[in-house]
Amino acid sequence: MASYTTESLRAVALVGHGGAGKTTLAESLLFHAGAITAKGSVEKGSTVCDFDAQEKTAGHSLNSALANFAWEGVHIHLIDTPGYPDFAGQATAALAGVDTAIVVINAQTGIELATERMMRVAQARGLARMIVINKIDADNVDLPGLVAAIRERFGKQCLLLDLPAHGSRDVVEVLEHDNGDADFDSIAHAHRELIDQLVEEDESLLARYLEEGKDPSAADLHAPFEKALREGHLIPILFTSARTGAGIGELLHVLASLAPNPAEGNPPSFYKGEPGHAGEPFAAVPDAGLHVLAHVFKVVADPYMGKVGIFRVHQGTVKKDSQLFVGDGKRPFKVAHLYQLQGKDYVEVDSLLPGDIGAIAKVEELDFDAVLHDSHEEDHIHLKPLEFPKPMQGLAVETRRKGDEQRLFDILHKLELEDPCFEVERHPTTHETVIRGLGEMHLRYKLEKMATQFKLELDTRPPLIPYRETVTTKAEGHCRHKKQSGGAGQFGEVYLKIEPLPRGAGFEFVDHVKGGVIPGVFMPAVEKGVLQALEGGVTAGFPVEDLRVIVYDGKTHPVDGKEVAFVTAGRKATVAAIRAANPIVLEPIVTIEIVAPEAAIGDLTGDLSSRRGHITGTNPRPGGTASITGEVPLAEITDYASRLKSMTGGQGAYSIEFARHAQVPPQVQQKLAAAFRPQEEED
Repeated sequence: MASYTTESLRAVALVGHGGAGKTTLAESLLFHAGAITAKGSVEKGSTVCDFDAQEKTAGHSLNSALANFAWEGVHIHLIDTPGYPDFAGQATAALAGVDTAIVVINAQTGIELATERMMRVAQARGLARMIVINKIDADNVDLPGLVAAIRERFGKQCLLLDLPAHGSRDVVEVLEHDNGDADFDSIAHAHRELIDQLVEEDESLLARYLEEGKDPSAADLHAPFEKALREGHLIPILFTSARTGAGIGELLHVLASLAPNPAEGNPPSFYKGEPGHAGEPFAAVPDAGLHVLAHVFKVVADPYMGKVGIFRVHQGTVKKDSQLFVGDGKRPFKVAHLYQLQGKDYVEVDSLLPGDIGAIAKVEELDFDAVLHDSHEEDHIHLKPLEFPKPMQGLAVETRRKGDEQRLFDILHKLELEDPCFEVERHPTTHETVIRGLGEMHLRYKLEKMATQFKLELDTRPPLIPYRETVTTKAEGHCRHKKQSGGAGQFGEVYLKIEPLPRGAGFEFVDHVKGGVIPGVFMPAVEKGVLQALEGGVTAGFPVEDLRVIVYDGKTHPVDGKEVAFVTAGRKATVAAIRAANPIVLEPIVTIEIVAPEAAIGDLTGDLSSRRGHITGTNPRPGGTASITGEVPLAEITDYASRLKSMTGGQGAYSIEFARHAQVPPQVQQKLAAAFRPQEEED
């Protein structure tokens, strides 16, 4: 059994923008806690968390990585996450496994894109949030200005929990100290601000504080501190230099004494019902004696260990040699081996308690977001899914060697399982295989992995833009499919209506047939035909969405009524209705953020405007750079990486995120429709 209890467990994730020093900070925490004997270096590729060969070459994290260590009698699970926007899926997924998000900010560059995103996602998830300002010993940093910017951006609840001192060589904790020297602000002032905030969380403590005029003890402040973290009334700000070790001991003490344990954080948002539907809330209790309930938040296709599911235990005790179910699966699997991860190393353990993070290998049923349990009473328990950025950057791929096509799909399936922001599409009309990710760097990493790990060489080209089609008015469609070729024939007749739905609503199929004119056994065939029409497109060959199809009448034949006839009739009736419903083509609009030298901002805004873009803001940044935010059609920036490079001399960077679909201009729709020549189907 574990040598610790659930109350002495902590689970934290280091999140934030790339270059903030998260991996070096993790290394410094591990070293200070005695989990490693020497600090590794990102530059030398010797850190615990950046162990992948591609990470060592890139010089930054590409995947989330786990480590654990003990401090002050507490066992801490730490997840180090990548910071660049292209790998936001890995960072977002990690938040499902922790109680506290530590948002790391680079003291030199300040608040960046991933800083804001991870603060927002962690808040929506109900996690405790802490801000760590790292690299405080770097040149030309404005720590008071950065603290002011943090409070302006994230609220006055961002309060100092410690302060740098002696030229950032040391850090002084302010909760239990009310005087001393600091590099800026005042320890007494920071102490008073923090105490005043905490006593407001407890009415009896506040009354005693006002009556006696004395600071409460650290023990008295623990519960209000936890409550303030849980409810978002307090976001502590801490300072570190992962390079020199300044502030590392103080951060470890905060994690051990103040970060919430699994029983103190906000409970995970489990529900009972069908996935994607509002179900009845289910309360997971971090009690080691109850039924097991665990959630898989990461899947790895390890070349040696096979498929590995990494999970957080929320209830019960997972034991080696026990049996677990996956979701609503009827057959259990045996937990032959149970692991905790220390970077690349799999450390075998006998059991995992509520709050523990562990791994199981070589179980094919384990998929991302799966719920593990040991009783059929929990068959339909799910965890509310996280909101991931939509992968918009795409590449069409094909194998260089004939005969590798099946291998390609097998490998792409493995990569999809590992990464919630990596998708594979097979276009039904062009037969393109398209991989989509969050950016050029994201896709380049996947291609390199396929080449090095799986020895699969691919050719790539720009893909078609993922346009969509929809309708703007109601219309009706009808088809009588009749075919006679000697012997039994085919007969099926379908009458249907279509009507538009709000943007993003998807597709609804409604059966309003009465009197059995279309037997119920044939309605799935009609729906299949409808879906075929929607998938193949009508106006320009792109999938049709955001509409309701209502089948209200039809006919069959006692002998010639066939499933294939109703598939064909459903498809052709749908096509006829869409053509009569003023169809339009929709294009994906993305939000874009560009970081570039200030001197290039004018050229960049002008270029975006010429590409039908809309600028929503420009913000100055440290180091003579600025950021531009806006919206632009995806079709207008397929070559943006090379264009940005030429306009900024290679000093610019950008990220995109799906925003919505919008109607294309009429001239674009005409061009797309002219290029689409659907082959006339034979009756």
